[in-house]
Amino acid sequence: MRIAQLANFVGATSGGMRTAIEQLGRGYVAAGAERLLVIPGPVDAVRTTSLGDVVQVRAPRVGGGYRLIVEPWRVTDVLERFAPTSVEWSDKLTLLPVAWWARRNGVRSVLLSHERMGDMVAMRTGLETTSKVSIGLLNRLIVRSFDVVVVTSAYAEGEFRAVADAAGCPVARVPLGVDLATFRPAARTAGDGRVRLVHAGRLSREKSPHLAVATAVELHRRGIPLRLDVYGEGPHRDELEELAADAPVHFHGYVDGRAALRDRLAAAEVSLSVCPGETFGLAVLEALACGTPVVTADRGGARELVDASCGAWAEPSPTALADAVLRLLEVPESRRRTAARRRAEQYGWDRAVARMLALHAGDRVGALSA
Repeated sequence: MRIAQLANFVGATSGGMRTAIEQLGRGYVAAGAERLLVIPGPVDAVRTTSLGDVVQVRAPRVGGGYRLIVEPWRVTDVLERFAPTSVEWSDKLTLLPVAWWARRNGVRSVLLSHERMGDMVAMRTGLETTSKVSIGLLNRLIVRSFDVVVVTSAYAEGEFRAVADAAGCPVARVPLGVDLATFRPAARTAGDGRVRLVHAGRLSREKSPHLAVATAVELHRRGIPLRLDVYGEGPHRDELEELAADAPVHFHGYVDGRAALRDRLAAAEVSLSVCPGETFGLAVLEALACGTPVVTADRGGARELVDASCGAWAEPSPTALADAVLRLLEVPESRRRTAARRRAEQYGWDRAVARMLALHAGDRVGALSA
């Protein structure tokens, strides 16, 4: 099997989708597949790695530290040289012509859908989307262009199910995983009486960091002694610092390395992963794997990762989420930390890799959906 992974719209800092692409690629190679990774970059370049060749395609910056391949023919040139048996996308927009190339050439096409377009537009703009018709038309085009659409949660599946069924396109639900060896509980130092909260993620509107900071501000307003540590960079950091005002919220910027992030997650009592539009939530799993319970919104893919033993949820408002934090803290610490790790252990990468390999091989979707 020869699998090409296409990773468009890549940012300057590591994120959930980049982690997923790397972990899936590692699993493909371990299973004996040949793997090619295509990414955007400032210039055309090729490098050989232990996980296969990485081809960088010249692409412009589009804001926020991101680059986007806008010339699909550059990708098809690369694929024609590699001759894949299957191609995996994580981009729904600019690389659609590559899916049409795959169909013409008898190459299997697998779309790994990692966001709901309507929610993404609404959260990035701060407004309810007024382009539902356009998004609906795009989704109809997508399900007619790919051999299979992969979603990571029931929430994500809701975007595609009706149009996919109408087009006869299979939809497979494949939850992603977490690196259980790297993200693990660590010895914690004695507390100082404050509730240690953590938020890790890109500081851009579609990830809802404003809601996490506002939750800490609400708890501070109620007189709860706390400290919120925020890890990550993004275009809205200045807004978040202004929102925090005099509340004990500390911004640390980008954390270099998973082990360093693990130590910071493990040191917290509660992780705030409150985005209501997440289609999965790798940050949720990373916190749980460190034994840190999670408070999240009551809708979205992240909610599906948390149960009452290892977290709490509420409507996405600072008041409701602050109440959820306090409810969670009523559970004995040892019980909630043990439950968090056990929950994460249900999501090893090996299962996700096996399901994706089966889809790349053309196995029937019905037996793979959760």
